[in-house]
Amino acid sequence: MKAIPTAIPEVLVIEPAVFGDPRGFFYESWNQRSFDGLVGREVPFVQDNHSMSARNVLRGMHYQVRQPQGKLVRVLSGEIFDVAVDLRRGAPSFGKWVGTRLDGGAHRMLWIPAGFAHGFLVTSDYAEVQYKATDYYAPAHERTLLWSDPALGIDWPLGGEPVMNEKDRRGVPLERAEVYA
Repeated sequence: MKAIPTAIPEVLVIEPAVFGDPRGFFYESWNQRSFDGLVGREVPFVQDNHSMSARNVLRGMHYQVRQPQGKLVRVLSGEIFDVAVDLRRGAPSFGKWVGTRLDGGAHRMLWIPAGFAHGFLVTSDYAEVQYKATDYYAPAHERTLLWSDPALGIDWPLGGEPVMNEKDRRGVPLERAEVYA
């Protein structure tokens, strides 16, 4: 397993060692000790989430103001454009975003530490996404950052109007968002 830094160094693309032959492939999708070594600290996960979405579904940009969640995102099938926005006010990358394509064939994952908003856009006919979270879902503390905030300038690879729920449509722009100190 290896870690590839993104433009925001704390957000990492995790690439597992995949062993393939005529029968198919094998890889270790999770190893606590290896992951902790890659990120340089112990990161306990408490919850796994799994979603299935159709093309052009945009989920996000979600975060929790209390009980912030770090997330390790992977795609089981299909493809997504996965995005993290830094909401740590004192960080040099505050208000910046990184995005990467994840797909079921490449087996890469994205590590998004606590302090970031997270969202993704499905770019294939459908996608199954699974992610580990470092804290429990806390609906009272969940917030939604506006996915289309011009101040963020996220370059979503949209193929028309995104399909979203009302909560995600009503996200707040960065200038009015609750952020981390």
